[in-house]
Amino acid sequence: MGEIVCTNVTKVWGVGTTREVAALENVSFSVRHGEFVVVIGPSGCGKSTLLMLLSGLEMPTGGTITYNGEPITGPDADRSLIFQQPSLFPWRSTIDNVAFGLQLRGVPRKERRQQAEKFLRQVGLREFANKHPHELSGGMQQRAAIARALCLGADVLLMDEPFAALDVQTRFHMQSFLLDIWLGSGKTVVFVTHHIDEAAYLADRVVIFTARPGRLLDSVDIDMPRPRNVISPDFERYRALFVERLRSEVTRAFQEQELAEMLDTRIK
Repeated sequence: MGEIVCTNVTKVWGVGTTREVAALENVSFSVRHGEFVVVIGPSGCGKSTLLMLLSGLEMPTGGTITYNGEPITGPDADRSLIFQQPSLFPWRSTIDNVAFGLQLRGVPRKERRQQAEKFLRQVGLREFANKHPHELSGGMQQRAAIARALCLGADVLLMDEPFAALDVQTRFHMQSFLLDIWLGSGKTVVFVTHHIDEAAYLADRVVIFTARPGRLLDSVDIDMPRPRNVISPDFERYRALFVERLRSEVTRAFQEQELAEMLDTRIK
């Protein structure tokens, strides 16, 4: 197991068309094995695009991304992408959703269900194994999605605002749950969020992007013991730091969006 290394990564969507947009530009950073890295930045700065590249679902326009010293050339079971919506199959039971990746690998039904049950127990959903997604709460659905990634054997969890749709109390519970899973498994996590408090609460290190095209603005190690006290002076210090670092970038993102809308209106 090794690290993820991004070197001068650029991603342009719609190359050569009238809709060409640069999402990322010359991004270089690494993620150590077992590290919990949170990525924050203004809306539209390429955070989700970064996860698509790390997962291998998209290829960079320029630069390189390696995992364990090898170029990422496509999706792999070692890296699992977890979206804001749990993306469970509504017609499958919870246990069959968790076992789905093993089914694609050709694992026999009895064995894959045994494996899925083990991970459902780990995320506290064993008694809901035969329920369908519509019978689960939002937080339970996300736990099932995490169990599916763990069942598949992913060493890297790529998480795209997975708790954004949850209420405040459920979100805090899921954050603590995720930390317990991470601490007990040794997985590597790259987690995207818009929520500054979430970044400070979860991360070993917070990576900050500029407004689009996303460039690396800063990388901040979080020097606080876990579990973290969200009303402590240290926590407030990191919150203030992130707010200040993002202030001008968020303003620039809004100004550029307003300009784009103005130009689009004139063209029409």
